[in-house]
Amino acid sequence: MAAPSKSTLLLKSVKKIVVQFCPFESNVRSTREFLALVGSEKARSTNMNCEVIPVVKHDKSEPVIDVTYVDGERLVMKGGRLTCSEMLNAFQSRCKDKDPQTLAGVKK
Repeated sequence: MAAPSKSTLLLKSVKKIVVQFCPFESNVRSTREFLALVGSEKARSTNMNCEVIPVVKHDKSEPVIDVTYVDGERLVMKGGRLTCSEMLNAFQSRCKDKDPQTLAGVKK
C-alpha cells in the first residue's frame, strides 16, 4: 500500500472522526485501514482532544468516514469505492489547509 506514513498524520485541526462500516461487506478494507492509521497512538498524540469513533454496524451499509474540523466544517468520504491512499490524501490536504502553522507560513 502506498499510503503516507503514520508520522505525517496531523490531527491538530480535527475535532472528531466517525468511521462507520459493516465488517461483513467486501468493500471495507480501505476504510478499516484508514481507521487503523488515524486511530494509532502516534496520530492521536498530535491532538489528544480529537475523538476517533468507530461505528460497527451489521446492516450492509456503505462504509462512511465523517470528519468534523474544529471550525465546524465537515468532510464526508464514502469508502466503498476509495482506496486508503485516496482517503488519506483528501484528509491530509484538508488538514494542511486548516493547520494554523501552515496558514501562518503562507501569510509571511
